Amino acid sequence: MANIKIKTNKGAKKRFKVTGSGKITHFKANKSHILTTKNRKRKRRLRRNSVILSADTLNIKKLLPYER
Repeated sequence: MANIKIKTNKGAKKRFKVTGSGKITHFKANKSHILTTKNRKRKRRLRRNSVILSADTLNIKKLLPYER
């Protein structure tokens, strides 16, 4: 039987990025609108990327089979 390619989940590809060491990063939520009620420090922290929890990395890597 021929090898079957796995399709990359396009929604996950837009949201997650795999680093060189294999960790998965993502942008933080709550930074798109209603920013006037959030203080400056909170908005500054939301700018940064953060690493996905180790419990979720296996599921994300299944959605991104060729992004390693």
